[in-house]
Amino acid sequence: MSKNREKTEFLDRAEAEKLGELKEERVKVNRTAKVVKGGRRFAFSALTVVGNQDGVVGYGFGKAKEIPMAMQKAFKDGRKHLVRVPRVETTIPHEVEGEFCASRVRLIPASPGTGIIAGGTVRAVMELAGVKDILTKSYGSTNPINLVKATVAGLALLRTRAEVSAARGVEV
Repeated sequence: MSKNREKTEFLDRAEAEKLGELKEERVKVNRTAKVVKGGRRFAFSALTVVGNQDGVVGYGFGKAKEIPMAMQKAFKDGRKHLVRVPRVETTIPHEVEGEFCASRVRLIPASPGTGIIAGGTVRAVMELAGVKDILTKSYGSTNPINLVKATVAGLALLRTRAEVSAARGVEV
């Protein structure tokens, strides 16, 4: 597996079903046209972010002939790609950089009251993850799909002090 396509650990189905109500936010809807004898046939793809605003977030992508069906498929796909986000009060525990294809997203913890300093795509992920104070910067490709995947990959790399100390066998 290449460096920029590291395997992200998603929540298993049983854990995802326990979460109950998830909020959904549409990030991007794309329209494509196929020219046929009678005119144009349109198809739509939707990118959504789902989360409970309390430490769980995921993304979904769906395609269909109509926008509502594409949104529905994306939401269903989003429930399969959930990750747990460790938080310290209203921010993240440490600085991290997520990478997917040509997109890189740097996530930097911020002091309380800072808010979410991010572009629209990364902001949607942070809001639904329940992170209220964070600084972000995206590098490389601005493709919304890759930016969402890079952000979720970065959030999946986060570890709390307790997790790190347990892994090292050292007390905090």
